[in-house]
Amino acid sequence: MIPFLESVVKRAGAEAMAYFNHSRENAVTSKKNRNDLVSAADKAVEKVIIGAIRERYPEDAFFGEESGRSGTVSEYCWVIDPIDGTQSFVKNHPFFSISVALQKNGRTIAGSVYAPALGLLFSGETGRGAFENGIPIRVSDCRCLSEAACSTGFACIRAGLKKNNLAYFNAIVPEIRDIKRCGSAALDLCFVASGRYDAYWELCLQEYDIAAGALICSLAGGRVCDLEGGANYPEKGILCGNPALVRCFLPFFQEKSR
Repeated sequence: MIPFLESVVKRAGAEAMAYFNHSRENAVTSKKNRNDLVSAADKAVEKVIIGAIRERYPEDAFFGEESGRSGTVSEYCWVIDPIDGTQSFVKNHPFFSISVALQKNGRTIAGSVYAPALGLLFSGETGRGAFENGIPIRVSDCRCLSEAACSTGFACIRAGLKKNNLAYFNAIVPEIRDIKRCGSAALDLCFVASGRYDAYWELCLQEYDIAAGALICSLAGGRVCDLEGGANYPEKGILCGNPALVRCFLPFFQEKSR
């Protein structure tokens, strides 16, 4: 499945870069929340992805950020975020990605995350492992909070939630070495998978934000869980890193720590 997935996201990446490089006009509007953007590129890229998949798998279902659920009943469903990091994309910041995952009966079995402006292509498939530009990847072996370089995001604040990431952020940042904030959950997960980041956490994400990246991180030896240490992510937040480091982070998310 990896060669097919990579061909799809590369095709989508060419479409995205036409807008990113201003070859095509990219009209930008707000969704229900004025801080949550959608662009013409988001819709065009999702259309390319769905079209490419339907050429080979016309009976499969789809769940896309822009188009929603297809309504088709199938054991296979393609979960699509056409541009993860739209805010970066519209500001010509290269930290955005295209995320496509394949689920069978609700379980992710393959996925690709492509950052065309960075030239980075991450892929993973159950039974095969995780890769960056065709090379196997592995999470870092960092086991100490004081040496950890981590990433997070603030989708919860954009959504206007009173229970948000700020309390966790303020508690965690003094304990770690560094914090990154670039705005694409899919890439954050892949950067943990490749050892660039040691851990990542966030709240208020959707399945299409994390489906491919979470699989890739798991296949690279990472532990992916919710903020309580369970498997109910992204509904209860998401946390990932190597298993030892995840254990160090979980106490920050306990009720008594807030």
